[in-house]
Amino acid sequence: MPTEILMPALSPTMEEGKLAKWLVKEGDTVQSGDLLAEIETDKATMEFEAVDEGVIGKILVAEGAENVKVNTAIAVLLSDGESAADIGAPAVAPAAAPIATPLAVTAPAAPAPAAPVAASGTRIFASPLARRIAADKGIDLATVNGSGPHGRIVKADVEAAKPTAQVPTPAPTAPKAATTLAAGPSADAIAKIYADRDYQEIPLDGMRKTIAARLTEAKQTIPHFYLRRDIKLDALLSFRSQLNKQLEARGVKLSVNDFIIKACALALQTVPTANAVWAGDRVLQLKPSDVAVAVAIEGGLFTPVLRDSENKSLSALSSEMKDLAKRARDKKLAPHEYQGGSFAISNLGMFGIDNFDAVINPPHGAILAVGAGVKKPVVNANGDLAVATVMSVTLSVDHRVIDGALGAELLNAIVDNLENPMGMLA
Repeated sequence: MPTEILMPALSPTMEEGKLAKWLVKEGDTVQSGDLLAEIETDKATMEFEAVDEGVIGKILVAEGAENVKVNTAIAVLLSDGESAADIGAPAVAPAAAPIATPLAVTAPAAPAPAAPVAASGTRIFASPLARRIAADKGIDLATVNGSGPHGRIVKADVEAAKPTAQVPTPAPTAPKAATTLAAGPSADAIAKIYADRDYQEIPLDGMRKTIAARLTEAKQTIPHFYLRRDIKLDALLSFRSQLNKQLEARGVKLSVNDFIIKACALALQTVPTANAVWAGDRVLQLKPSDVAVAVAIEGGLFTPVLRDSENKSLSALSSEMKDLAKRARDKKLAPHEYQGGSFAISNLGMFGIDNFDAVINPPHGAILAVGAGVKKPVVNANGDLAVATVMSVTLSVDHRVIDGALGAELLNAIVDNLENPMGMLA
């Protein structure tokens, strides 16, 4: 029986994607691991691999099609002995998933079972054929070890497995009614207000939809509180200038942001109970300092994560950050490079912003909003009036994870690191 190739979930938050480019055509023979297509998720363009061998019998979704729902059939794979005549009409895709019009054929193919989920709630990755065989043989895919790419379960894995003893399925219970959040005016109502004005309507792409959903969730569900400090940068700027002269021959130029990343990473080690994330019914306290840094790109932003930042030199952090920022702007980051972390930095100082309050990116426990360094009058240690370069920062904190005194301790550690930069190299 022909096997449907489904739109994959290439990241945990992906619900739909754009089929940017087909790398195969009808009639091509493919092996497990061969590249089939390039798919745009809400954050990046990623390559999609075949998990079974066969011949591409029909492409169901045209190149460039947007809003294709996950688990929608995008192509049909033929096994040995099968031909185009064996292809049935694909199941009707959701209305939001435009697909190429299929040829009229005699009988519909049986759809593959839905993507299985383990008892823990984790999705099990298996090919459509493997899921169909497992359903026929009564095999629980949670008990099967996958040998395909990235641990995906393929046909051979299921055929070698033994049937699972059937356990009666409990009757489903009615779900609790979800709390309804107050909704704003409808799109039509807003459009009527501006009916007599000249405007351009800009459809939301996947990235903008994700940003809107996550930040709305953040402001509605996370109890933010804010801590503010001014940081004297003169010692850091002088130290940075010395280091850059010494590193010039190696082609390394450290930015103030590199020092901020290092200062936050070390502060999370100094105050380990603040290195934590909210996990619904518990708090996860991380041991490494995985620091996310907001990067503005056209149409949105990424927050790539610099893992184990506390153990990396300033020059290593600088090089890694430049690489992540470049690939973020090209939308070439893999999901593991922009997911995770416990703490984030958002720096708008280069745009001349003195100070601002950043929104926490869940499940992070805090985010540091960094303003510009500007010359200001200050009172020095001798009580005299002097001029110093001062940078204003605001720490947005999730009160479920970090209480006021703990947040203040973390911010003080960040300030101490930046005002005494040589200590970060000790």
